Amino acid sequence: MKLTITSIATLAAGASALPHGTCVTTKVVPPLSALGGPDGAGQMSHFAQDLSMNIFRLPVGWQFLVNNQLGGTLDANNIGQYDQLVKACLATGASCIIDIHNYARWNGQIIGQGGPTDDQFANVWSQLATKYASEEKVIFGLMNEPHEVDINTWAKSVQAAVTAIRQAETSAGGSAHTILIPGNDYTSAGAFPTNSGPALLGVVNPDGSTTGLVFDVHKYSDSDGSGTHTDCVTDNISTAFAPLADWLRTNKRQALNTEMGGGNTQSCEQDICDQIAYVNANADVYLGYVGWAAGSFDPQTYELSEVPTKNGNTWTDTALIQACFKKAS
Repeated sequence: MKLTITSIATLAAGASALPHGTCVTTKVVPPLSALGGPDGAGQMSHFAQDLSMNIFRLPVGWQFLVNNQLGGTLDANNIGQYDQLVKACLATGASCIIDIHNYARWNGQIIGQGGPTDDQFANVWSQLATKYASEEKVIFGLMNEPHEVDINTWAKSVQAAVTAIRQAETSAGGSAHTILIPGNDYTSAGAFPTNSGPALLGVVNPDGSTTGLVFDVHKYSDSDGSGTHTDCVTDNISTAFAPLADWLRTNKRQALNTEMGGGNTQSCEQDICDQIAYVNANADVYLGYVGWAAGSFDPQTYELSEVPTKNGNTWTDTALIQACFKKAS
């Protein structure tokens, strides 16, 4: 399975405060024209049909899913809106990552480490797994970019969510989905082999296997690795993706780079294209890559915009997308 992606972000500017895991639910506008947002469905359809992309990541705030009721049930209205986005994604034939975008936190408090309990984290994933049990192309992205967590304690939180998902799938009569396992350090690909991987290797399915459990890694190419600058300075191969590939092979595991990208600049076209070529050449351990970001971002002001522009029935892609992300049909 080889996946090529552009992320579609579900949260409009101002809806989430990073990286504290907060979410101003009254400002959430999913990128769907029918809900007053941009045409995310059209973007995904274009990316899939015209560029042969085959997976999209759909970030969402935990608070939005349960209408600010920690430990509560999925809010009918809010999950209904989010589900419209998921269905629009699935309609393209692509795989769709449900990504709880909370940095291992609820309003600044860390899951299992003074904040939400492991049971509360597992509960929201149990509900989502039940809802999407029959959707084989849905992928469960447990958590966006944990940081400054105790990794051994975080591994226990991840295990609780994995177990809950697998139990919910069985109860609902669904098949086992791919689950993305994120590490510490904003799930940095460079730090993963030493800082997160050893603890997360112990996360298993209820039968003791690791089938469908894929490590979730991120890596940007700007000067401080933050993904906030338009210029790139590294392809991350020697410092991150090559060492991680060796570690994955040693441990007989795989990873998916679910967040990377850069500005629409010559330096990023060089580095991002080289990074993608390396990932493609090491497909035994890398399932693919996700570019950040399209959807609700303002293409005129957002540094890493991958938002295509539409004129009539024609979509025009950013320079970086055209140079590095477009796949051969």
